[in-house]
Amino acid sequence: MIEEKQGTLTEIIFHNEENGYTIAIMETETEYFTVVGCLPACAAGSAYKLQGTFKVHPTYGEQFAFTSFEQMLPKGKAGIEGFLASGVIKGVGPKMAAAIVDVFGEQTLEIIEKEPEKLTRVGGIGPKKAETIAESFALHREFANVSMAFQEMGISADYALKLYKIYGADAVDLIEENPYRLVEEVYGIGFRKADDIAARMGIEKDSEFRIKSGIKYGLSYYSGEGNTYMPETELCEKVAELLDVPRDLIRDHIINLAFEGDIMVDKLNGQTVVYLYAYYFAEQKVTRNLSNLAGAPLRGLTLDPDNMIRHTEDMTGIRLSDQQIEAVKSSLTSPVSIITGGPGTGKTTIINTIINIFEQDGFKVAIAAPTGRAAKRIQETSGHYASTIHRLLEYYYAEGEDTMRFGKTSEDPLDYDVIVVDEASMIDLLLMQGLTDAIRPGTRLIMVGDYDQLPSVGAGNVLRDLIESEYVHTCMLKEIFRQAGESMIVVNAHRINKGEYPAVNAKDKDFFFMERASEKQMTDLITELVTKRLAAYYEGIVPIRDIQVLTPVRKGPLGSMALNALLQEALNPPREDLTEKKFGERIFREGDKVMQIKNNYQLGWCRARDFSDGQGIFNGDVGFIESIDKDAGTMLVIFDEDRYVTYDFSQLDELELAYAVTVHKSQGSEFPIVVMPVSWFPPVLATRNLLYTAVTRGKQVVVLVGSENRMRAMVDNNRIKMRYSGLKYRLQTLMEVNL
Repeated sequence: MIEEKQGTLTEIIFHNEENGYTIAIMETETEYFTVVGCLPACAAGSAYKLQGTFKVHPTYGEQFAFTSFEQMLPKGKAGIEGFLASGVIKGVGPKMAAAIVDVFGEQTLEIIEKEPEKLTRVGGIGPKKAETIAESFALHREFANVSMAFQEMGISADYALKLYKIYGADAVDLIEENPYRLVEEVYGIGFRKADDIAARMGIEKDSEFRIKSGIKYGLSYYSGEGNTYMPETELCEKVAELLDVPRDLIRDHIINLAFEGDIMVDKLNGQTVVYLYAYYFAEQKVTRNLSNLAGAPLRGLTLDPDNMIRHTEDMTGIRLSDQQIEAVKSSLTSPVSIITGGPGTGKTTIINTIINIFEQDGFKVAIAAPTGRAAKRIQETSGHYASTIHRLLEYYYAEGEDTMRFGKTSEDPLDYDVIVVDEASMIDLLLMQGLTDAIRPGTRLIMVGDYDQLPSVGAGNVLRDLIESEYVHTCMLKEIFRQAGESMIVVNAHRINKGEYPAVNAKDKDFFFMERASEKQMTDLITELVTKRLAAYYEGIVPIRDIQVLTPVRKGPLGSMALNALLQEALNPPREDLTEKKFGERIFREGDKVMQIKNNYQLGWCRARDFSDGQGIFNGDVGFIESIDKDAGTMLVIFDEDRYVTYDFSQLDELELAYAVTVHKSQGSEFPIVVMPVSWFPPVLATRNLLYTAVTRGKQVVVLVGSENRMRAMVDNNRIKMRYSGLKYRLQTLMEVNL
């Protein structure tokens, strides 16, 4: 039941200036109690009216958790003196506060606000200091008023400080003028929230601000689904439905936005299409960059390729097949080349051979992958140092632009003769632009990946577009090697890819299917497998580290959210010695496995082993919660075993539990054991290439749990979700021009 409490904060136990999280003692006329919530600015002696409920914390006992507040000016000489002495007013300490109140008594605050020149009557206060005190008090009141206005708009207190820092004193006016600016300028506020704020403010449905924001939101939403553009007719239809306005209004404002430079209207294959400008520019730039690389003369090899291949075979003891030799030779001589193939087709062997040959001939080689996990894996399998593409390009956070930039560009390109990129199916369009911008003509670019995997999480269809355009020389590997062929994971991955049903439950093998009828039976078995059975059967398995549950969906009984709640309870249940933090519907607990769900280029990290540090935690990075400090309002997470990152509680929307993750989020990773439910899922997700991607994530064991009929239906469903991407078309047009 919501209660209202009015009183004075007598003690501030903790206050986080970044997010406003506060623990304090409040005194009313009849009681003392602890209050917990978000106060963007506060000090002992401040008076507040709070709304909230009493809750019992397992460690700290009863607390009043408030969700809204109103700051009250203190009354009485003692209250005013305490307020001024708290440090909330710049330049006023306890002695000065006592002196001011001694002169002006209960009129003190009115004098400071309306007649600050009178403060010079107090010893030690000259005209300049009087002005400083008045300005500080005005800022304090201003922020209090802004916070109140935000609450009336439906903007929660935890966003008040963030918005005030961005917009300052003009915050309320700017948001009242155009609440939709929040969508683009404030992380965490989406279109629907801004639309709700606008509705509270009485903004009309056909407002220019609303329609333009709706168009950009529509394009952003579909870019989040992987599309670099949308057909104009489809975009108009979807946005008109979202906003409940006529399509003609949408079409008119598309033209206006194009004139303003926010979006681009273009023609592809005779169809009118609409881009967010960044994606249009990126497609054009990648096409131009690839053309420049393809047309540049290459530094020749001084050694004979056949001799070097034989020498590498002798060094490694691995004999290459004819197809592998062809892939190696084409990579040695092509400015841009692609090597694609499924598991067990020898991609790693080819990468190692290419690197060894180039290094023997004195070429400077860089090896990179889209994610830290993929880079770590190629480093382990090749023995050569590998970095993320972001690190290779020396990414940094551009403070003034509030965005990420690369240090390596066309003006300061990468100093390498050869760049090998693994897991190329994960490269999205914007990352491909950054990469190709930084490669100087004359450098060889070799991309290695699995054409049949799910495409990148980010917008674009880069690897598939490059291959299907036939602009880039491509070697498709088909042969499965004997050792790999002994693994049913490899065999079944290829069977699935060809539309054949996997062979399951062969004795002493590594691929299992366990039939269960209901979703409850599936979740019970998955929990039992993860917590007990698999670790008991396979020596050295640590469930929380080595077993990964994958699922096609986020929501529903078999979605990652529900499975995470079950697995957290089973693998890391509440204990008195484990601190936890509730954030929205999520509960984070010390020891939990978590995943970063957005790129954060500012977030700092440090390594314990060598005290090195850096910036940047990326979408898909997995770590473990080392500690939660409620007093400081922070959480410490360890990524890659030794990268320590401190999260402010206000940043916890960037993390989610990772006992179970979606198949899309698992790309670029390998896990010792993969467990996946197979039930009814939306047909757009229950596809052959999603099942194929999930199966190929397993290194030692894959266990599917559910309905075999549903598994077969997934194999039969060769629907590849079409992405709107113009790169293939632009490359084909380029070829036609060059013919």
